[in-house]
Amino acid sequence: MSSSPKTDAPLPIPQEAFDWYDEYAHGIIDRRTFIRRISSLTAAGFTTAALLSALMPDYAAAEQVSFNDPAIKATYETFPSPQGHGEGRGYLVVPTALQGKGPAVLVIHENRGLNPYIKDVARRLAKEGFVAFAPDALHPAGGYPGNDDQGRSMQGALDRGKIEQDFIAAARFLKTHPRCNGKLGAVGFCFGGYIVNLLAAAAPDVLDAGVPFYGTPAAKELRKNITAPLMIQLAELDERVNASWPEYEQDLKANNVDYTLHRYPKANHGFHNDSTARYDEENATLAWQRTVAFFNKHLKPGG
Repeated sequence: MSSSPKTDAPLPIPQEAFDWYDEYAHGIIDRRTFIRRISSLTAAGFTTAALLSALMPDYAAAEQVSFNDPAIKATYETFPSPQGHGEGRGYLVVPTALQGKGPAVLVIHENRGLNPYIKDVARRLAKEGFVAFAPDALHPAGGYPGNDDQGRSMQGALDRGKIEQDFIAAARFLKTHPRCNGKLGAVGFCFGGYIVNLLAAAAPDVLDAGVPFYGTPAAKELRKNITAPLMIQLAELDERVNASWPEYEQDLKANNVDYTLHRYPKANHGFHNDSTARYDEENATLAWQRTVAFFNKHLKPGG
């Protein structure tokens, strides 16, 4: 008797699970509410454990550039932040082939500290020929704890205004770093996307090009200061962040800012993060290619 071929494939994660995770990750609902909602999907054939496993990051499986890659050299450096927490610390990655100075890119994490995904993004940029620096907002509290949930709580407990000043200080530190040629870009994700928009508005003398991934804009009264070209990366299904875009676009147009908008179809908030189920390989690859090309154009000589 022949057996039937196996046809059961993994069930696609329901969109509401992604939406609930986004609400949980940004403090709109607490963990108990998030777990209760996720558990309600068991009737659709899911187990709570399987959904949590898919939604939570798996950093070991997502590394694209090893910290041992001979094409880069990674170290940690501290910088002064007198208007922030006094001192900041970040992950500096330099291309080993770079002789002298090169263009630099500040890499800004989400609302949970300097996790392995963001470090990997910094290494990817170094592989593309940039001096990359990824600060850790959690340095004043002891640094990223190795756990995103704990990191999110730690970052939420810190003074938001001082965190913002720490990133402005980091940008100034990198712009004047001995390995930087004076051209500075910034790329950030979620909270980091907001910080890129903030840098463009609050430190226009520092930023030469910015790429915010699904980040909300800076305060309206600051937007008139923006002079750096921006590449806005949005996800089609990210209703929370996308709701802020129309007004932001009006202000960018009113101030003649050089900006480009890309909205990625069927993509969720966090689609570039390859450590979770929100990752969309096709859109993430395209968004990254566009990001590197944008920095090449605006930061490298003859770009």
